Amino acid sequence: MEFLLEVEGLRKSFGGVAALRDGRFQLRAGSVHALCGGNGAGKSTFLKILMGIYKRDAGSIRRRGQEVDFSSPADALASGIAIIEQELSPVPHMTVAENIYLGREPSTRFGGIDFRSMNRAAQKLLDELEFDIRATQYMMNLSVAQMQLVEIAKALSHDAEVIFMDEPTSAIGEREAQQLFAAIRRLQAQGRGIVYVSHRLSEIFQIADSYTVFRDGSFVGTGSLSEIDRPSLIRMIVGRELAEEYVKTNKPTSDVGLEVSALSCPNKIDDISFAAHKGEIFGIYGLMGSGRTEIFNCLFGLDKPSAGRISVDGAPILVSKPSDAMAHGLALVTEDRKQTGLNLSDSVRANICMANLPALSPAFAMDHTKELDASRRMREQFQIKAARDTMPVSGLSGGNQQKVVLGKWFLRNPKVLLLDEPTRGVDVGAKREIYRIICDFAEGGGTVVMISSEIDEVLGMSDRIMVMRGGKSAGIYSREETNAQSLVHLST
Repeated sequence: MEFLLEVEGLRKSFGGVAALRDGRFQLRAGSVHALCGGNGAGKSTFLKILMGIYKRDAGSIRRRGQEVDFSSPADALASGIAIIEQELSPVPHMTVAENIYLGREPSTRFGGIDFRSMNRAAQKLLDELEFDIRATQYMMNLSVAQMQLVEIAKALSHDAEVIFMDEPTSAIGEREAQQLFAAIRRLQAQGRGIVYVSHRLSEIFQIADSYTVFRDGSFVGTGSLSEIDRPSLIRMIVGRELAEEYVKTNKPTSDVGLEVSALSCPNKIDDISFAAHKGEIFGIYGLMGSGRTEIFNCLFGLDKPSAGRISVDGAPILVSKPSDAMAHGLALVTEDRKQTGLNLSDSVRANICMANLPALSPAFAMDHTKELDASRRMREQFQIKAARDTMPVSGLSGGNQQKVVLGKWFLRNPKVLLLDEPTRGVDVGAKREIYRIICDFAEGGGTVVMISSEIDEVLGMSDRIMVMRGGKSAGIYSREETNAQSLVHLST
């Protein structure tokens, strides 16, 4: 059988450290093949070699039986291979059409850009994919979810036969994810091959037909998803048994930790009320644009509400800026750690300490003894794997980066933990560690409010769930009285 793509024995080292020891893969026409593995498994290095970004040290790559050696992404595209990357790179002051056809714009007979033809082609592609986006919209006016859909359209505009999708749903909601899956199925029916990379196992079992697992830079196994169950796949990915995917040990009390009454912000949220108890994990579920993140922005002083009251431990508080929220014991883990949670160019130590600088520099200069101790305590408490705490935080895996964000806030001993997509872009092993951290905080009397677009996660971790729709609450339900179907129904 001829494969669209066949890889054997791929190896790559950086400075003597092996990032990929034995990369093996086979992709059939009309297949959606999941490439699975934890952070640091070698998946990104593998894809970058296949796209011509990295030069392989050893191994072979065959495209429809022919040996290939790409020296640039342009070579890969010319061979019919495209990638949709996790990190978005839009040109904000250009239109959607200009972003899709950047560098290959159609020209008029006079040598200028044929904007009419370009807009028409882009709109036809967007309509075929059933993406509700206009080709003439400016990228800076789109939501993150819409930007991700444009990136998908851009990759598909190359008419590639092999398409790598690296965490394509990490920044989009349930509705957009279903649009993406419908587009994938249409591509599959056309005989194209999709390599799908995601930490969301529920997605993998929903959209993919086959899998390959990497661990510690090496091939572990491959097969049909119809012949493996979720626990077995998790065991292959992490290399050990996980007793349970969701750590759930907290017990809500009757004491209210955070109370929100009639909170409103024009064009964002309207009349939001809830009471989250100490010891409770209070979940918020809703589609992209439902107003879920906007609640946190109001609570943390990033947006100014037009009405409403906020109380912590029964006492009303006034929040006009983030420092007010922090002073009252609130901590916010944002949905995008790389953009708003971390300073990627700074060290692990500096990132851990950045939210607690006044306590660490009482005399207007950093007390390095306190700083070192604070960094050590958080790294030990959260088991952050870093060669040294002076290394750039950008060099850590996604799971360890997220634990640095948590450590930054736990250093302040918060009362209320606001978590927006706390496990986005981390592997199943790191997810379980983060769930343990969340439960331990609640068990210690803390109050957790958690936003998640993963239905399994919000059902598995929450004691009660508020469903958001169109900027309003569609109701609050205990975990016993709701399920995946009812959450989707209430949110749409």
